[in-house]
Amino acid sequence: MNIAHLLSEPYRKIAKEALWDNNVVLTQNLALCPLLAVTGTASNGLGMGIATMAVMVASNAAVSVSRHMIPSEIRIPIFVLLIAALVTFVDLCLNAWMHELHKVLGLFIPLIVTNCVILGRAESFAYKNSVLLSAWDGFMMGLGFTLAMVVLGAFREISSAGTLFSHASVLLGEGFRFMETTLIQDYRGFLLTALPPGGFVMLGLMVAIKRLIEQRLIAQSVSVVSPRPIADAVEEV
Repeated sequence: MNIAHLLSEPYRKIAKEALWDNNVVLTQNLALCPLLAVTGTASNGLGMGIATMAVMVASNAAVSVSRHMIPSEIRIPIFVLLIAALVTFVDLCLNAWMHELHKVLGLFIPLIVTNCVILGRAESFAYKNSVLLSAWDGFMMGLGFTLAMVVLGAFREISSAGTLFSHASVLLGEGFRFMETTLIQDYRGFLLTALPPGGFVMLGLMVAIKRLIEQRLIAQSVSVVSPRPIADAVEEV
């Protein structure tokens, strides 16, 4: 697969749907439990997002590869078992190589199995499309989820502690130390945004901002294609 292939219409459509039009968090309002529970910092959101994205890519690819061998009558239980096996593998890998992150995310890693987005994409997309398209769909859906997690985590962390990606080197590895930033020195913090109720407020603001941007874009497109007034056309004649 080359860059030109990824820029073709099907792949661009999938990317646009996943990142903006049909974003898991901002449009579908799904996976809110881990979203609000672990996004106290941007580092936690990034770690959880990457774990979920890995499961989505692997599950979509596996379902697509085996779609002709899975009886339609029992496909849902098979999908759940497959996703559970992949989540267990990711859980063990995090425990082995990113133990601090594994301790922070805790129960929410096994709960990836119950994320209806993963099962939904396996059923509605991967079961009907090729391996490459399915893997791309899983990657972009996971990326859209990860971006929403990181942005929400960043907003909450900045407002509650004045930092950004704090302890990234501890949670994600030494390679992420460059991301650790203190934006506001001697900041006393705002406790509400560090708690789940504050997460709800921040999420609501993000959804509202997205809706406003969409309305502006729609208004601009309508103004561009709207016909000129009849009086102007008569004057020109």
